[in-house]
Amino acid sequence: MTASRFFAPVWNTVCINAWITIWISSALYAAPAIFPLKDIRAGQHAVGRTVFSGTKVEEFDVEILGVLENIGPKQSIILARLSGGPLANTGVMQGMSGSPVYIDGKLIGAVALSFPQSKEAIAGIRPIEDMLRVEPTPDAAQRQLAVNVAPRDPLNLPARHHAVIAGETRLEEIATPVAFSGFTASTLEQFAPQLRSLGMDPRQGVSGGGVPSERLGDPKKLEPGSMISVQLVSGDLSVGADGTVTAIDGDRLYAFGHRFLATGSTDMPFAQAEVLALLPNLASSFKISTAREWMGSITADRDTAVSGITGRAAALIPVDIRVGAHTYHMRMVQDRVMTPLLMQMAIFSTIEATERSVGSATYSIRGQIDFNGGTVRVDDVYSGDVAVAAIASGGVASTMGFALQSGFDALKIKTVTLEIGSVEKRGQSQILDFIAPRTAHPGDDLDLVVVLGGANGAETARHVRYRVPISVAPGPLYFTVSDATATNTLEYQAAVGTPQHSAAEVLNLLKGLRSNTKAYMRVWRSEPSFTVEGRDLPDPPPSLAMILTRAQAGSTNATTARGAKLAELEISPGPGLVVTGTKTIQIEVKE
Repeated sequence: MTASRFFAPVWNTVCINAWITIWISSALYAAPAIFPLKDIRAGQHAVGRTVFSGTKVEEFDVEILGVLENIGPKQSIILARLSGGPLANTGVMQGMSGSPVYIDGKLIGAVALSFPQSKEAIAGIRPIEDMLRVEPTPDAAQRQLAVNVAPRDPLNLPARHHAVIAGETRLEEIATPVAFSGFTASTLEQFAPQLRSLGMDPRQGVSGGGVPSERLGDPKKLEPGSMISVQLVSGDLSVGADGTVTAIDGDRLYAFGHRFLATGSTDMPFAQAEVLALLPNLASSFKISTAREWMGSITADRDTAVSGITGRAAALIPVDIRVGAHTYHMRMVQDRVMTPLLMQMAIFSTIEATERSVGSATYSIRGQIDFNGGTVRVDDVYSGDVAVAAIASGGVASTMGFALQSGFDALKIKTVTLEIGSVEKRGQSQILDFIAPRTAHPGDDLDLVVVLGGANGAETARHVRYRVPISVAPGPLYFTVSDATATNTLEYQAAVGTPQHSAAEVLNLLKGLRSNTKAYMRVWRSEPSFTVEGRDLPDPPPSLAMILTRAQAGSTNATTARGAKLAELEISPGPGLVVTGTKTIQIEVKE
């Protein structure tokens, strides 16, 4: 017997065993069979799958009307009429986003778009080829894009809701129903415009507010057509966005058929959801549901789909907020856009729920934000006649936003602990006047007087001593007394266009933020000052200033120029008072 004839039976056995192994693996973890977009024709009959009640996946009928080609960049949409079950009464519902549609058992795509206020259930189906391009595998090395800007108002968010408009007709992404539980009604009214600009439809009282157990459930309970809830916040306050599973490929899951937040790489937990009832509505019908048990993590959120990994726990931020005798425990997603906004909403709501919301008020917020690379203390007071809760919550959110937008892994948030106190009166002190001599000489001791105005017209004078440096050159010397907001803004402006080279630079900036309970006197000259790699270089020699100026002209990210600060002094108006206002004077330094 030749060697080849001897090994042939063995080789055949190995091949057969390998083929059986591959076949079993493909049966268990097979990618969905696809009906390609190029074969779609008007008049074809299809079947959709979604949940109308409980967790049972049911079928509905789909009639293909045609294909809308190139309605977006390299994108086409299948137009279809849906029928069966409750759809004649509800039309296309919020929560159906991602419902899979099949022709001859092969997946063509997901229900993803609709015509608002349409009399018929006409829907746009996202081709499955587009959805499967959203790779769900998390990349630990990939970081979110660093945005080196001053902390922006977390309410000023970019609009991300896409629609195809033809006259008065709009074929638009089905709004993602986002259920808020434990929040006050005024919180949703305050933040609804910003949430809608992100393509979300905030709703209250349409969720059971379920808190999934800490352990992950069995992913085998999920199937195409199952309803899931992406949980942004869970605990005493909860925020969940509902949608439908389109396809499952092993441990990979694809859903929604459109963006949720368009954050790209992300880490948001999702739970299996149970539909409690359907609510037909003239404007937009929706499902009333509640989250049951964790199933995995959404790891990619892009234009055409969200995708994730089943059996994978998301990294959430433990948050504790104590207001009076009440303590709110929750866990929150880590996202550079949503985390500051959600934190602001949580603080706003806990204040509204526990304290007075109308009239003069003063709130203190103390605690800490723990990052991977260090801790930033929170210790500030906010006071006023209107919108004090919004201002107070925005202060904490801005700090978090600046850190998260820096893009450093060391500035991912570990925990947040806050304690909020209140005084039911207006505790403000306004900068009314600033008195100083007109001229001075190098080495002179100046007596500077800041006049502060309080309640009932009361005025208080604060004396500040400042010695003019011996080395100061003749010319104008400026003194600016301002509140914390104006002073911190100067620091933020110095950071604009200047890349932060380390997490330590960002932490040092955040730790140096001024408190609202003091006024700050800044002594400065009009000569250029520069910030290089996070360090101030006030009034550099002319030769060095010329080099830095050229570097700034060549790259807007190289340096930042501003007035040269010689000194900064603190002025306390009294315990519990919040300082507002700003005044600037000029003193002429003579030889």
